[in-house]
Amino acid sequence: MNLSEGAILIICICAIVLAIGAFRKKAELVINFVLRGVFGVILIFFVNSFMKMNEIDLEIGINAITVLTTGVLGFPGLVLLYGINLYKSL
Repeated sequence: MNLSEGAILIICICAIVLAIGAFRKKAELVINFVLRGVFGVILIFFVNSFMKMNEIDLEIGINAITVLTTGVLGFPGLVLLYGINLYKSL
């Protein structure tokens, strides 16, 4: 193996290691987004049920926008949705 072949091999190995690291980060972001979305929908369901039991008319619908909001922002997004709904009801 000469010098140029060794350099190309080292560059390829570094590129593979960087690609693996990038894909791992993206997979982590996707899994994190999905988990926040699922837990957000579950929380919306239970909070809506609690408010219905206490006769408070402040419910959030479960749809794509609410899932995206809770998936991207997490718990603050859930609070934001209820805050917007409270503001609209005033």
